[in-house]
Amino acid sequence: MNESYVDKVLIVEGKSDKNKVKKIVKGPVDIICTNGTISHTKLDEWIEFLDDKDVYILVDADEAGERLRKLFKREFPNAEHLYIDRMYREVATAPVQHLATVLLGANIDVHTEFLEMG
Repeated sequence: MNESYVDKVLIVEGKSDKNKVKKIVKGPVDIICTNGTISHTKLDEWIEFLDDKDVYILVDADEAGERLRKLFKREFPNAEHLYIDRMYREVATAPVQHLATVLLGANIDVHTEFLEMG
């Protein structure tokens, strides 16, 4: 997580998700990974850290992603949940154009060249 203040935080599942989204996103957005699961200790740290930020959840369209989404809906009720098309199943394998469109729909700045791909 960055030391400078960033008011938007995007939570993803894995490192490959983070790397893919990081190249699409333009502007100040912290991208943090759950690495598939999250401990109570880490969750408590995040609750404090994310208290005054705009939180976005972007997880896979599978069973593990839905479990994380349920947890985040409970712990971060004000978070905005972003959804990829179920046919792609995983954030890491979704086309960059699709991810850019999803992110832009949440008012997250993206590099425009990713919108033009496809």
